[in-house]
Amino acid sequence: MQTNSETEETGRPARSVFSAFSTVSGRLRRASWFPRMTEPSPVAGGPAASSDPFLEGDPQPEGSLLQGLLWWRGRGSTVERLRRSTVLSLLVGVFFAWVGAFMRLFGSEWRVSIPLAILDLVGVTVFSVLYVRMVRASVAGARADREVVVSGVVVLVLMLVLDGELWSLGLLAIAWSSGVALLLSRRGAIAVSVAAAAVALVLVPSGTFEPTDDPRFPIVSYLLMAMFLPWANRFQLWFWKVARSAEEVKEARARLAVTEERLRFSRDLHDLVGHSLSAIAVKSEVAVKLSGIDAERAAAEMDEVRGLAREALKEIRTAVRGYRTVDLDAELRSMVAVLEAGGIRCTLEVPGERIPEELATLLAWVVREGTTNVLRHSSATGCRIAIVLREGTAVLEMTNDGVARAHGRGGTGLAGLSERVTAAGGVLTAGAGTGGAGEFRLRATVPLEGAR
Repeated sequence: MQTNSETEETGRPARSVFSAFSTVSGRLRRASWFPRMTEPSPVAGGPAASSDPFLEGDPQPEGSLLQGLLWWRGRGSTVERLRRSTVLSLLVGVFFAWVGAFMRLFGSEWRVSIPLAILDLVGVTVFSVLYVRMVRASVAGARADREVVVSGVVVLVLMLVLDGELWSLGLLAIAWSSGVALLLSRRGAIAVSVAAAAVALVLVPSGTFEPTDDPRFPIVSYLLMAMFLPWANRFQLWFWKVARSAEEVKEARARLAVTEERLRFSRDLHDLVGHSLSAIAVKSEVAVKLSGIDAERAAAEMDEVRGLAREALKEIRTAVRGYRTVDLDAELRSMVAVLEAGGIRCTLEVPGERIPEELATLLAWVVREGTTNVLRHSSATGCRIAIVLREGTAVLEMTNDGVARAHGRGGTGLAGLSERVTAAGGVLTAGAGTGGAGEFRLRATVPLEGAR
């Protein structure tokens, strides 16, 4: 008959396992592995300038695990998707560490004692958390010296205490070197890879590797893996840095273009209005002086002032009208680039004839609003933009799939757009398309005469 003390002694390992996993799960929930889910705000002609919460480690709200899983499969720009795939591929060290743990536990038919099994699981879990922190630091371009040292100590302790072979316990050394190599220079990565493999060969027996019993085969294959995995990780990180640098150059060019446009605008205003305003000021002073001496000459000077003011106003309106006129071709290319950056296949059809400036500006507004609706209110995979000139009218159609429920009632954006089109004598319709369920069509029909 089992006594109370024996029952308590038997249940102690189970309570230890539960306590250890509760502590680890709590640490993982606070580890900020995943970013907050925020709605993307695409900008025409350029990428969204937002920081990456995954790299910054912001505190997460409740349900961050589910949000993180949704983030992994979320849609974004090409650079964002590349960043996600880079982080995911760099976590291969965690995969190898857990493969080795399962081989030690289940490959031994449960001959491992419960305390050693608990130590193995807790140690691999701690190593996984530290490894993720090293990956985050490497992608963000930061340092992680403490994580490197502590994870190395954890791996060394596990290799000294646990029983295993190169292709189970020795995988921890490969996993550690693959993470540390991301934070070091080329020479440092070589030194770490060689040192980790050498320590594993000294502390861990080579074992056998089926289907051959040759002891050299597991050692050679282990060394090849120890050299390959760190450098595969470094190559993936290098590829991400190149893509990020290209994106930074693109953003810098966009900022430079905006700055040059502002300088051009200020220069144009100075050239157009500066002389007229100076002449107005001089003639106004002359008119004031002549008002008490020669009223007729003062009135003539004021007539000239009025003429100069009208001419200056005309020049200002001409300059502002030039800025308000939108290049439709450039706008279409920009919207197509935004849609394709969001993972949406886009087809563009434009007429060969020239479109009047006012009509081109109106159609550009329609394309902008349609692109915003596609990105924000659908899970589209394809979009078609077509402009046709026929029988004295211009017809613009935008059709996309991925709409859960298409209807003709739009928000404030479509309402304001409808007012613009109606003011030009046109008609705007929005609703379900003819291509089947889930298709949405935005159609604007504007007469060419009303746009001139």
